[in-house]
Amino acid sequence: MKKDAKIYVAGHRGLVGSAILANLRQKGYHNFLLRTHQELDLTDQLSVSRFFEKERPDYVFLAAAYVGGIMANNRYRADFIWRNLQIECNVIHQSYLSGVKKLCFLGSTCIYPREAPQPMTEDCLLTSPLEYTNEPYAISKIAGLKLCESYNLQYGTNFIAVMPTNLYGPNDNFNLETSHVLPALLRKAHLGKCLMMDDWDQLRRDLNRHPVEGINGNATETDILDILYNYGIRRGIDGEVSIEIWGTGKAMREFLWSEDMADACVFVMEKVDFRDTYESGTREVRNCHINIGTGKELSIRQLVDQVVKVVGYGGKIFWNADKPDGTARKLTDQSKLHRLGWHHQVDLDEGLRRLYRWYVEA
Repeated sequence: MKKDAKIYVAGHRGLVGSAILANLRQKGYHNFLLRTHQELDLTDQLSVSRFFEKERPDYVFLAAAYVGGIMANNRYRADFIWRNLQIECNVIHQSYLSGVKKLCFLGSTCIYPREAPQPMTEDCLLTSPLEYTNEPYAISKIAGLKLCESYNLQYGTNFIAVMPTNLYGPNDNFNLETSHVLPALLRKAHLGKCLMMDDWDQLRRDLNRHPVEGINGNATETDILDILYNYGIRRGIDGEVSIEIWGTGKAMREFLWSEDMADACVFVMEKVDFRDTYESGTREVRNCHINIGTGKELSIRQLVDQVVKVVGYGGKIFWNADKPDGTARKLTDQSKLHRLGWHHQVDLDEGLRRLYRWYVEA
Protein backbone atom coordinates (compact mmCIF):
# COMPACT_ATOMS: atom_id res chain seq x y z
CA MET A 1 0.00 0.00 0.00
CA LYS A 2 1.25 3.47 -0.83
CA LYS A 3 1.24 5.95 2.06
CA ASP A 4 -1.21 8.25 0.24
CA ALA A 5 -3.60 5.44 -0.76
CA LYS A 6 -7.24 6.11 0.05
CA ILE A 7 -8.11 3.80 2.95
CA TYR A 8 -11.61 3.19 4.33
CA VAL A 9 -11.68 1.87 7.91
CA ALA A 10 -15.24 0.73 8.60
CA GLY A 11 -15.90 0.82 12.34
CA HIS A 12 -13.02 3.18 13.15
CA ARG A 13 -14.36 4.12 16.59
CA GLY A 14 -14.59 0.60 17.98
CA LEU A 15 -12.01 -1.59 19.69
CA VAL A 16 -10.86 -3.15 16.41
CA GLY A 17 -11.17 -0.23 14.01
CA SER A 18 -9.58 2.35 16.31
CA ALA A 19 -6.55 0.12 16.83
CA ILE A 20 -6.17 -0.43 13.08
CA LEU A 21 -6.47 3.30 12.39
CA ALA A 22 -3.84 4.12 15.02
CA ASN A 23 -1.46 1.51 13.58
CA LEU A 24 -1.89 2.87 10.06
CA ARG A 25 -1.17 6.41 11.25
CA GLN A 26 1.94 5.24 13.09
CA LYS A 27 3.17 3.69 9.85
CA GLY A 28 2.70 6.93 7.89
CA TYR A 29 -0.64 6.39 6.14
CA HIS A 30 -2.72 9.55 6.12
CA ASN A 31 -5.49 9.48 3.49
CA PHE A 32 -8.43 8.02 5.38
CA LEU A 33 -12.14 7.70 4.70
CA LEU A 34 -13.91 7.66 8.06
CA ARG A 35 -17.64 7.62 8.72
CA THR A 36 -19.50 7.16 11.99
CA HIS A 37 -22.62 5.00 12.15
CA GLN A 38 -24.70 8.18 12.17
CA GLU A 39 -22.98 9.35 8.98
CA LEU A 40 -23.17 5.99 7.19
CA ASP A 41 -25.42 3.09 8.18
CA LEU A 42 -23.68 0.04 6.75
CA THR A 43 -26.89 -2.01 6.91
CA ASP A 44 -28.41 0.40 4.36
CA GLN A 45 -27.59 -0.93 0.90
CA LEU A 46 -28.33 2.29 -0.98
CA SER A 47 -26.25 4.44 1.38
CA VAL A 48 -23.28 2.09 1.12
CA SER A 49 -23.57 2.00 -2.66
CA ARG A 50 -23.56 5.80 -2.88
CA PHE A 51 -20.59 6.06 -0.52
CA PHE A 52 -18.44 3.69 -2.59
CA GLU A 53 -19.47 5.27 -5.89
CA LYS A 54 -18.50 8.70 -4.61
CA GLU A 55 -15.33 7.94 -2.59
CA ARG A 56 -13.76 5.01 -4.47
CA PRO A 57 -11.44 3.74 -1.69
CA ASP A 58 -8.28 1.86 -2.67
CA TYR A 59 -8.23 -0.32 0.43
CA VAL A 60 -10.89 -1.37 2.94
CA PHE A 61 -10.66 -2.66 6.50
CA LEU A 62 -14.06 -4.10 7.38
CA ALA A 63 -13.93 -3.86 11.17
CA ALA A 64 -17.53 -2.72 11.66
CA ALA A 65 -19.77 -5.32 13.28
CA TYR A 66 -22.61 -5.78 15.73
CA VAL A 67 -20.88 -7.48 18.67
CA GLY A 68 -21.44 -8.50 22.28
CA GLY A 69 -20.74 -11.07 24.97
CA ILE A 70 -22.45 -14.36 25.76
CA MET A 71 -25.52 -12.68 27.27
CA ALA A 72 -26.11 -10.38 24.31
CA ASN A 73 -25.37 -13.09 21.73
CA ASN A 74 -27.97 -15.41 23.21
CA ARG A 75 -30.60 -12.72 23.82
CA TYR A 76 -30.42 -10.81 20.52
CA ARG A 77 -29.93 -13.72 18.12
CA ALA A 78 -31.85 -12.20 15.20
CA ASP A 79 -30.06 -8.85 15.52
CA PHE A 80 -26.64 -10.50 15.51
CA ILE A 81 -27.17 -12.49 12.34
CA TRP A 82 -29.22 -9.94 10.38
CA ARG A 83 -27.14 -6.84 11.10
CA ASN A 84 -23.81 -8.52 10.45
CA LEU A 85 -24.97 -10.18 7.23
CA GLN A 86 -26.23 -6.82 5.97
CA ILE A 87 -22.94 -5.06 6.78
CA GLU A 88 -20.82 -7.76 5.16
CA CYS A 89 -22.91 -8.14 2.01
CA ASN A 90 -23.11 -4.39 1.43
CA VAL A 91 -19.45 -3.54 2.02
CA ILE A 92 -17.90 -6.57 0.31
CA HIS A 93 -20.12 -6.35 -2.78
CA GLN A 94 -19.60 -2.61 -3.18
CA SER A 95 -15.84 -3.09 -2.73
CA TYR A 96 -15.94 -5.45 -5.70
CA LEU A 97 -18.08 -3.11 -7.82
CA SER A 98 -15.89 -0.07 -7.11
CA GLY A 99 -12.59 -1.87 -7.80
CA VAL A 100 -11.10 -1.91 -4.31
CA LYS A 101 -7.51 -3.22 -4.56
CA LYS A 102 -7.57 -5.17 -1.32
CA LEU A 103 -9.98 -5.71 1.55
CA CYS A 104 -9.38 -7.09 5.05
CA PHE A 105 -12.48 -8.63 6.63
CA LEU A 106 -12.34 -9.20 10.38
CA GLY A 107 -14.24 -12.16 11.75
CA SER A 108 -13.96 -14.10 14.99
CA THR A 109 -12.72 -17.48 16.18
CA CYS A 110 -16.28 -18.28 17.28
CA ILE A 111 -16.66 -19.52 13.68
CA TYR A 112 -15.12 -22.81 14.77
CA PRO A 113 -17.11 -25.81 16.05
CA ARG A 114 -17.84 -26.15 19.74
CA GLU A 115 -15.93 -29.44 19.88
CA ALA A 116 -13.15 -28.48 17.47
CA PRO A 117 -9.75 -30.16 17.97
CA GLN A 118 -7.37 -27.95 19.95
CA PRO A 119 -5.56 -25.86 18.91
CA MET A 120 -7.95 -24.93 16.09
CA THR A 121 -6.51 -24.77 12.60
CA GLU A 122 -8.28 -22.97 9.77
CA ASP A 123 -9.19 -26.38 8.28
CA CYS A 124 -11.55 -27.33 11.11
CA LEU A 125 -14.15 -24.82 9.90
CA LEU A 126 -17.61 -26.38 9.28
CA THR A 127 -16.58 -29.83 10.50
CA SER A 128 -19.16 -30.09 13.34
CA PRO A 129 -21.84 -28.01 15.19
CA LEU A 130 -21.19 -24.51 16.53
CA GLU A 131 -21.55 -23.28 20.11
CA TYR A 132 -25.29 -22.65 20.55
CA THR A 133 -25.13 -19.34 22.44
CA ASN A 134 -23.34 -17.47 19.63
CA GLU A 135 -24.39 -19.55 16.62
CA PRO A 136 -26.15 -16.69 14.74
CA TYR A 137 -23.13 -14.38 15.08
CA ALA A 138 -20.74 -17.18 14.10
CA ILE A 139 -22.78 -18.00 11.00
CA SER A 140 -22.70 -14.35 9.93
CA LYS A 141 -18.90 -14.32 10.24
CA ILE A 142 -18.60 -17.59 8.31
CA ALA A 143 -20.71 -15.98 5.59
CA GLY A 144 -18.32 -13.01 5.54
CA LEU A 145 -15.20 -15.10 5.05
CA LYS A 146 -16.97 -17.17 2.39
CA LEU A 147 -18.00 -13.97 0.62
CA CYS A 148 -14.34 -12.93 0.46
CA GLU A 149 -13.26 -16.38 -0.69
CA SER A 150 -16.02 -16.62 -3.32
CA TYR A 151 -15.52 -13.13 -4.77
CA ASN A 152 -11.79 -13.87 -5.06
CA LEU A 153 -12.43 -17.11 -6.91
CA GLN A 154 -15.15 -15.78 -9.22
CA TYR A 155 -14.08 -12.18 -9.79
CA GLY A 156 -10.34 -12.17 -9.07
CA THR A 157 -10.57 -9.78 -6.13
CA ASN A 158 -7.96 -9.72 -3.36
CA PHE A 159 -10.10 -9.90 -0.21
CA ILE A 160 -8.44 -11.41 2.88
CA ALA A 161 -10.42 -12.71 5.88
CA VAL A 162 -8.74 -12.77 9.29
CA MET A 163 -10.13 -14.39 12.43
CA PRO A 164 -8.81 -12.76 15.62
CA THR A 165 -9.17 -14.55 18.93
CA ASN A 166 -10.77 -12.80 21.96
CA LEU A 167 -9.60 -9.19 21.83
CA TYR A 168 -9.09 -6.61 24.55
CA GLY A 169 -7.60 -3.14 24.64
CA PRO A 170 -8.27 0.62 24.47
CA ASN A 171 -11.81 1.58 23.36
CA ASP A 172 -13.17 -1.80 24.41
CA ASN A 173 -16.86 -2.19 25.24
CA PHE A 174 -17.32 -1.95 29.01
CA ASN A 175 -21.13 -1.98 28.92
CA LEU A 176 -22.16 -4.60 31.49
CA GLU A 177 -25.17 -5.51 29.34
CA THR A 178 -23.24 -6.38 26.18
CA SER A 179 -19.48 -6.57 26.86
CA HIS A 180 -17.19 -9.54 26.35
CA VAL A 181 -15.72 -11.45 29.26
CA LEU A 182 -12.46 -9.59 29.88
CA PRO A 183 -13.71 -5.97 29.91
CA ALA A 184 -16.75 -7.09 31.91
CA LEU A 185 -14.51 -8.75 34.52
CA LEU A 186 -12.20 -5.74 34.71
CA ARG A 187 -15.08 -3.32 35.19
CA LYS A 188 -16.80 -5.51 37.78
CA ALA A 189 -13.57 -5.77 39.75
CA HIS A 190 -13.10 -1.98 39.54
CA LEU A 191 -16.64 -1.24 40.73
CA GLY A 192 -16.28 -3.84 43.48
CA LYS A 193 -13.07 -2.17 44.58
CA CYS A 194 -14.83 1.21 44.68
CA LEU A 195 -17.58 -0.27 46.87
CA MET A 196 -15.00 -1.80 49.23
CA MET A 197 -13.27 1.56 49.57
CA ASP A 198 -16.61 3.41 49.81
CA ASP A 199 -15.27 5.60 46.99
CA TRP A 200 -18.44 7.18 45.64
CA ASP A 201 -16.57 9.75 43.57
CA GLN A 202 -14.99 6.96 41.51
CA LEU A 203 -18.29 5.05 41.32
CA ARG A 204 -20.18 8.06 40.02
CA ARG A 205 -17.40 8.91 37.57
CA ASP A 206 -17.51 5.36 36.22
CA LEU A 207 -21.29 5.39 35.78
CA ASN A 208 -21.20 8.79 34.10
CA ARG A 209 -18.82 7.37 31.49
CA HIS A 210 -20.68 4.06 31.17
CA PRO A 211 -24.31 4.23 32.41
CA VAL A 212 -26.03 0.92 33.15
CA GLU A 213 -29.64 0.69 31.95
CA GLY A 214 -29.89 4.48 32.13
CA ILE A 215 -28.45 4.72 35.65
CA ASN A 216 -25.56 7.19 35.73
CA GLY A 217 -23.49 8.89 38.38
CA ASN A 218 -26.23 11.39 39.18
CA ALA A 219 -28.54 8.68 40.51
CA THR A 220 -29.14 8.12 44.22
CA GLU A 221 -26.92 5.75 46.16
CA THR A 222 -29.86 3.35 46.49
CA ASP A 223 -30.47 3.27 42.72
CA ILE A 224 -26.78 2.77 42.03
CA LEU A 225 -26.48 -0.08 44.53
CA ASP A 226 -29.63 -1.69 43.08
CA ILE A 227 -28.39 -1.63 39.48
CA LEU A 228 -24.95 -2.91 40.49
CA TYR A 229 -26.65 -5.71 42.45
CA ASN A 230 -28.55 -6.73 39.30
CA TYR A 231 -25.21 -7.19 37.53
CA GLY A 232 -23.60 -9.18 40.31
CA ILE A 233 -21.66 -6.39 42.09
CA ARG A 234 -22.98 -6.55 45.65
CA ARG A 235 -22.35 -5.15 49.10
CA GLY A 236 -23.97 -6.97 51.99
CA ILE A 237 -25.43 -5.51 55.16
CA ASP A 238 -22.12 -6.29 56.88
CA GLY A 239 -20.29 -4.28 54.22
CA GLU A 240 -18.75 -7.34 52.57
CA VAL A 241 -18.42 -6.97 48.79
CA SER A 242 -18.71 -9.74 46.21
CA ILE A 243 -18.80 -9.93 42.43
CA GLU A 244 -20.69 -12.62 40.54
CA ILE A 245 -19.12 -14.33 37.55
CA TRP A 246 -20.99 -16.59 35.16
CA GLY A 247 -20.09 -20.25 34.86
CA THR A 248 -17.64 -22.47 36.67
CA GLY A 249 -14.44 -20.76 35.59
CA LYS A 250 -13.22 -23.94 33.89
CA ALA A 251 -13.60 -22.71 30.30
CA MET A 252 -10.28 -21.96 28.62
CA ARG A 253 -9.75 -18.81 26.59
CA GLU A 254 -7.06 -17.10 24.53
CA PHE A 255 -6.72 -13.31 24.54
CA LEU A 256 -5.00 -10.93 22.13
CA TRP A 257 -4.06 -7.29 22.76
CA SER A 258 -5.98 -5.17 20.23
CA GLU A 259 -2.89 -3.27 19.09
CA ASP A 260 -1.21 -6.58 18.22
CA MET A 261 -4.31 -7.54 16.24
CA ALA A 262 -4.15 -4.24 14.37
CA ASP A 263 -0.49 -4.76 13.54
CA ALA A 264 -1.30 -8.21 12.16
CA CYS A 265 -4.12 -6.82 9.99
CA VAL A 266 -1.92 -4.08 8.52
CA PHE A 267 0.83 -6.66 7.97
CA VAL A 268 -1.63 -8.82 6.03
CA MET A 269 -2.72 -5.89 3.89
CA GLU A 270 0.89 -4.91 3.16
CA LYS A 271 2.45 -8.36 2.70
CA VAL A 272 -0.17 -11.03 2.00
CA ASP A 273 -2.30 -11.72 -1.08
CA PHE A 274 -5.16 -14.18 -1.50
CA ARG A 275 -2.90 -16.60 -3.40
CA ASP A 276 -0.69 -16.82 -0.29
CA THR A 277 -3.53 -18.19 1.86
CA TYR A 278 -3.85 -21.63 0.26
CA GLU A 279 -1.63 -24.23 -1.39
CA SER A 280 -1.22 -23.75 -5.12
CA GLY A 281 -2.67 -26.52 -7.25
CA THR A 282 -5.41 -27.27 -4.73
CA ARG A 283 -8.53 -28.58 -6.50
CA GLU A 284 -10.95 -27.22 -3.90
CA VAL A 285 -9.91 -23.81 -2.57
CA ARG A 286 -11.38 -23.24 0.89
CA ASN A 287 -10.43 -22.19 4.42
CA CYS A 288 -8.31 -19.32 3.11
CA HIS A 289 -8.91 -17.22 6.22
CA ILE A 290 -6.09 -16.55 8.70
CA ASN A 291 -6.20 -17.01 12.48
CA ILE A 292 -4.77 -14.15 14.54
CA GLY A 293 -3.89 -14.90 18.16
CA THR A 294 -1.18 -15.79 20.63
CA GLY A 295 -1.50 -19.58 20.71
CA LYS A 296 -1.66 -19.33 24.53
CA GLU A 297 -4.68 -20.02 26.77
CA LEU A 298 -5.76 -19.86 30.40
CA SER A 299 -8.92 -20.70 32.31
CA ILE A 300 -11.50 -18.05 33.17
CA ARG A 301 -10.70 -18.74 36.82
CA GLN A 302 -7.03 -17.94 36.15
CA LEU A 303 -8.07 -14.84 34.21
CA VAL A 304 -10.13 -13.63 37.18
CA ASP A 305 -7.12 -14.11 39.47
CA GLN A 306 -5.01 -11.92 37.16
CA VAL A 307 -7.71 -9.26 36.78
CA VAL A 308 -8.38 -8.82 40.52
CA LYS A 309 -4.64 -8.62 41.15
CA VAL A 310 -4.16 -5.87 38.55
CA VAL A 311 -7.24 -3.94 39.74
CA GLY A 312 -6.56 -4.41 43.43
CA TYR A 313 -9.96 -5.90 44.25
CA GLY A 314 -9.87 -7.84 47.53
CA GLY A 315 -13.52 -8.88 47.94
CA LYS A 316 -15.24 -12.20 47.34
CA ILE A 317 -15.82 -13.96 44.02
CA PHE A 318 -19.11 -15.82 43.52
CA TRP A 319 -19.13 -18.34 40.66
CA ASN A 320 -22.67 -18.84 39.35
CA ALA A 321 -22.48 -22.36 37.94
CA ASP A 322 -26.14 -22.16 36.83
CA LYS A 323 -25.00 -19.82 34.05
CA PRO A 324 -23.33 -21.10 30.86
CA ASP A 325 -19.57 -21.43 30.44
CA GLY A 326 -19.73 -21.21 26.67
CA THR A 327 -17.32 -23.23 24.56
CA ALA A 328 -14.93 -25.30 26.69
CA ARG A 329 -11.80 -24.28 24.73
CA LYS A 330 -11.07 -21.88 21.85
CA LEU A 331 -7.32 -22.02 21.33
CA THR A 332 -6.17 -21.03 17.85
CA ASP A 333 -3.37 -22.55 15.85
CA GLN A 334 -1.06 -19.77 14.63
CA SER A 335 0.97 -21.82 12.15
CA LYS A 336 -0.35 -20.12 9.02
CA LEU A 337 0.23 -16.58 10.30
CA HIS A 338 3.68 -17.50 11.62
CA ARG A 339 4.61 -18.94 8.24
CA LEU A 340 3.52 -15.68 6.64
CA GLY A 341 5.90 -13.83 8.97
CA TRP A 342 3.95 -12.27 11.89
CA HIS A 343 4.09 -12.98 15.67
CA HIS A 344 2.34 -11.25 18.61
CA GLN A 345 4.28 -8.98 21.00
CA VAL A 346 2.10 -8.24 24.09
CA ASP A 347 1.34 -11.03 26.57
CA LEU A 348 -1.72 -10.98 28.81
CA ASP A 349 -0.11 -9.82 32.06
CA GLU A 350 1.30 -6.70 30.38
CA GLY A 351 -1.89 -6.13 28.40
CA LEU A 352 -4.08 -6.20 31.51
CA ARG A 353 -1.90 -3.57 33.20
CA ARG A 354 -2.12 -1.36 30.10
CA LEU A 355 -5.88 -1.79 29.80
CA TYR A 356 -6.66 -0.99 33.45
CA ARG A 357 -4.43 2.07 33.33
CA TRP A 358 -6.25 3.20 30.18
CA TYR A 359 -9.65 2.52 31.73
CA VAL A 360 -9.14 4.55 34.91
CA GLU A 361 -7.40 7.42 33.09
CA ALA A 362 -9.67 7.71 30.03
